[in-house]
Amino acid sequence: MAATRRPHLRTLALLFLAVFGISSLASAQGRDADRVPAKLDRVLGLRAQQLWGRSRVIVEFHGSPDVRAVTAAHGVASRKMRWQAAHVAEINNADLLTLARDPRVKRVVADRPAFAMLERTAGSIGYQFPAGTTAGTPETGNGVGIAFIDSGVDASHEDLWHSSAGQRVLLFRDFTVPQGQGSATPHDGYGHGTHVAGILAGNGYLSAGKRRGIARKANLIALKVLDDEGLGYISSVIDAFDYAVANKGALGIRVINISIGAGVYESYETDPLTQAAKRAVDAGIVVVASAGNLGYDASHQSQYGGITAPANAPWVLAVGASSHHGTTPRGDDTVAAFSSRGPTWLDFVAKPDIVAPGVGIESLTDPTSTLFASLPNQLLDGLLPSPYKPYMSLSGTSMAAPVVTATVALLIEASPSLTPNAVKAILQYTAQTHAGDQVLAQGAGYLNTKGALRLARFFKRPQNGLGLPFDTIAGQSIPWARHLIWGNYRVSGGVPLPGSNAWATNVVWGEMRTPDDSLVVWGAAKPDNVVWGESTGGNVVWGELRGNNVVWGESGVENQVWGAAINVVWGEAHADNVVWGEACGGINCANVVWGEGLPDNVVWGEAINVVWGERQGDNVVWGEAINVVWGEGLADQQVVWPAAAK
Repeated sequence: MAATRRPHLRTLALLFLAVFGISSLASAQGRDADRVPAKLDRVLGLRAQQLWGRSRVIVEFHGSPDVRAVTAAHGVASRKMRWQAAHVAEINNADLLTLARDPRVKRVVADRPAFAMLERTAGSIGYQFPAGTTAGTPETGNGVGIAFIDSGVDASHEDLWHSSAGQRVLLFRDFTVPQGQGSATPHDGYGHGTHVAGILAGNGYLSAGKRRGIARKANLIALKVLDDEGLGYISSVIDAFDYAVANKGALGIRVINISIGAGVYESYETDPLTQAAKRAVDAGIVVVASAGNLGYDASHQSQYGGITAPANAPWVLAVGASSHHGTTPRGDDTVAAFSSRGPTWLDFVAKPDIVAPGVGIESLTDPTSTLFASLPNQLLDGLLPSPYKPYMSLSGTSMAAPVVTATVALLIEASPSLTPNAVKAILQYTAQTHAGDQVLAQGAGYLNTKGALRLARFFKRPQNGLGLPFDTIAGQSIPWARHLIWGNYRVSGGVPLPGSNAWATNVVWGEMRTPDDSLVVWGAAKPDNVVWGESTGGNVVWGELRGNNVVWGESGVENQVWGAAINVVWGEAHADNVVWGEACGGINCANVVWGEGLPDNVVWGEAINVVWGERQGDNVVWGEAINVVWGEGLADQQVVWPAAAK
């Protein structure tokens, strides 16, 4: 891509880049690589070559943090991170190499800035609020702990109290100040977190129930990481993630909402922010993140590759924003123009995972906050007397994410044993796709809470059956997507089953094989093929498998993502407009991922399509040369025995 085609980022992203003084990251990949120690991340590797400027960094140590490594490099250590062998510090860019060469230092990364990104909402996702408390009413998130990493919360808002259960905010922690400092009283100087809290669990008291949140009986854990201007650092977000993991059991935390994001300047495999999110997912907590608001540039031209961190990680449920255009029926819903498109920068993974309402979302205000003072035209009255306007209308993927997070709380209430992967699969499989939207804009489709609850109940009691693969929402018949966006593959057909190994917490979303110790073959540990379900026994499969399963669509018309005219947010596309995925390497090579779908391109690269674990002819689960399904031997083939633990 020529330099004249580099994207014009929105104001917030421009400010973000200006803070770092970066003009072109991609062009510097190979420059002076021999002079940049591997212990410096990509951003600091560039800055280390400067003789001016100063950086805020996270210094990771091999053992216990030793601030003498920082002071020896003329830096200033500001605070120790609470659950990591790391310290936040400030240091001159000219001294970064000195710090990196210290043997006590394991790694040095930039402490990147983090920033913030309902009357019809419930109806448009197929969730009808309970009319009473009688048996059989829909789930309300009762008892499910939702941690939200944001700007705090005004816990005194009338909509965050419940007549019988009391205060909805179970706990508040402030990570913007050193440990032990700051007020323990919930507060929100920016106002963003309070708005998110209302979407999650507001009871709609001041609106006579019209502006209720989705999971109105969930317990909220407010983890403050943004200041009064809506700005913060990833070190605070990392601390908040680790706090949620450490207190998961005590607080009943099952899902984390993070409606904030940071730029992508390294792979999710090494980014300390995305790795913090992974620790939460590994602990069984569903992490839901806003995908970002970088769907178009300053001239309102669509751009790709704008997914923010940590939503860029495969283990995170990334949420884009849709618009219901002021109507409850879903026929006119569209993906919001501002909603970030995939794929992820550097790793090129398909995102977002799903989209949910994020335009004109009406939720709670904090009358002392920056947003309340700066957006008077967005403020809304309630229906009951109040000394201030208790509601405001905001748009962004920040608003879409808590709609999904609250839905996750409902699913967990319906089926408490659900894992993060199972939750994502349920949401994607039951979503509604729009034919005119690209996968890299809508993900698996539009959130369908009604259908997701039905499939979650099926996961708990599969013997009860599942019914037909569609829902009636606002008088319209809504067909389910019936597919997963598994990594860079669209897997379709069949039914996901609760016992499938794809839902294990040690399986990373998008991986083809389980970890090495998951299966024992004749006494030796080896990885197993990931399976989502089977079509045997009493499990219902709708219809026949449809022809050849093509990755990213039937015709390939929409599949070329990185054309010369496409803007890319976090960097530049390759000069020759490579269609990502063709030179893929390894197990994926037989499939065309980002390019055209040819008739013989199938899931997992076999000549015969095997979908959702169903066997056709001599082919079995995901096309292994050994025709074996969980201990069943065929003809002269070797029998693969599950591990004893299974």
